Amino acid sequence: MEDSFIGYIEKSIHEHWDLDALTDYKGATLQYKDVARKIEKLHIIFQACGVKKGDKIAICGRNSSHWAVTFLATLTYGAVAVPILHEFKADNVHHIVNHSEARLLFVGDMVWENLNEAAMPLLDGIFLMTDFTILISRSEGVTYARDHLNELFGKKYPRNFRREHVSYVKEDPEHLALINYTSGTAGYSKGVMIPYRSLWSNLAFAFEVLPLKAGDNVVSILPMAHMYGMAFEFLYEFACGCHVYYLTRMPSPKIIFQAFSEVRPAIVISVPLIIEKIIKNYVLPKLETPTMRLLMKVPIVNDKIKLALREKVIQAFGGNFHAVIIGGAALNGEIERFLKMIDFPYTVGYGMTECGPIICYEDWRRFELGSCGKAAPRMEVRILSPDPERIPGEIICRGPNVMIGYYKNQQATDEVLEPSGWLHTGDLGLMDRAGNVIIKGRSKNMLLGASGQNIYPEEIEDKLNNMTYVSESIIVEQNGRLVALIYPDFENAFAHGLTKEDIERVMEENRVALNAELPAYSQISKVKIYPEEFEKTPKKSIKRFLYQEAKG
Repeated sequence: MEDSFIGYIEKSIHEHWDLDALTDYKGATLQYKDVARKIEKLHIIFQACGVKKGDKIAICGRNSSHWAVTFLATLTYGAVAVPILHEFKADNVHHIVNHSEARLLFVGDMVWENLNEAAMPLLDGIFLMTDFTILISRSEGVTYARDHLNELFGKKYPRNFRREHVSYVKEDPEHLALINYTSGTAGYSKGVMIPYRSLWSNLAFAFEVLPLKAGDNVVSILPMAHMYGMAFEFLYEFACGCHVYYLTRMPSPKIIFQAFSEVRPAIVISVPLIIEKIIKNYVLPKLETPTMRLLMKVPIVNDKIKLALREKVIQAFGGNFHAVIIGGAALNGEIERFLKMIDFPYTVGYGMTECGPIICYEDWRRFELGSCGKAAPRMEVRILSPDPERIPGEIICRGPNVMIGYYKNQQATDEVLEPSGWLHTGDLGLMDRAGNVIIKGRSKNMLLGASGQNIYPEEIEDKLNNMTYVSESIIVEQNGRLVALIYPDFENAFAHGLTKEDIERVMEENRVALNAELPAYSQISKVKIYPEEFEKTPKKSIKRFLYQEAKG
């Protein structure tokens, strides 16, 4: 086991020099040596820009091989990466770039169309990630270095660039590696400071529990700007010598299904919704026939059917993987029972951005139905409850995976991180005698988007509550879609001569206007009008749990 994160990266480039590393699906492939060369060229640019160790470099775009290269170049230079979810609205991206005091910004072409460089005055330069061309340069050094890059590279390596040239400075485990913003909106965004020890510990964990080897294929579905996708669909695979395929576009179940059958990944990392959709669309319809239902009740045939079903589900995910690892939210109970019944190799882990991300995990062979595994290696997990087996309490954890704190926000840090190192997750759970953790509720109200994006209902409600004739609102999730429950300001509306039908029309107009301000993954699919105020706690916050199952 390597004793440093950068050590893992350097060793992998040395050992896998001629292997395929990163492919933009249906596009170009970079080998490990190409990645190393591109890293070196970016280092030349960083140097010309006067980037120093500890300076911030922001990255915002869809997953791609150049996204990965930019991230690795930033860390191996000693700078701090600031990955930004490409679906954030322009003003959110501006806010994060400014708040993090980033010196450079690397953007995807789709993102750049909506940004305004004047709103990001601290940047020295903005680069397009597709080919690393300069979009905006505020320094002569930046322009010169980019224009003369091949010449500068040739001067530095006159006799070809070889693997022995790859030698990066090893990090201090406590130093800041990246800042990951949990949300884009100014009032809600917390920049989670992930130190190198967390990256190293999550990487070491993956080497301990996941059986990948050099040359294995993996499809990257989750956004790399999220710690879950970054740690387990990119950093571990790169350190292993695997070949990562980036979908580079919206990963719909149809595209993912197609990519799985072509790439045949050695491991599948996903969020519940993608797994559920693939099973519901491609597997369960075959179970719904009367003959099938009858056969499922016959004990001996039953086993044969289960085997056939297991094979069908395995083929749906490419037929070549060790396990399907699910995280981010609870798996649908019905789907989970079905997977357990056919002995499908899946497991559900538990983590959060603040732990970079892993907290709990268990191998699929020992995984307990309904749980999210046991404390991961090097992590301690406790339940703050007088009887953790029966009475849910807050889940707290401690260990090298835990963040340093929130960037420029000591108050928020103090609220969740004790001086003794215990992190309060804000999630509620139980723990059985064997140490399996069962999540009973997210006391932080966070919802999960289809590709693993964090959705904070309070952010959307803030916007909605300021709209015409809205008194108060709650955003809930129903069947994978977001629904707005609204208690309108009836008194005001009726005073202006509106009828009930008029109010319904206005609320629908509000929904359309609100969606225009929201990223695609947090769009409101419909509005349900409530005739009376929502029930509140003594602190006057809405009792959300009463409304999660609201029908309509």
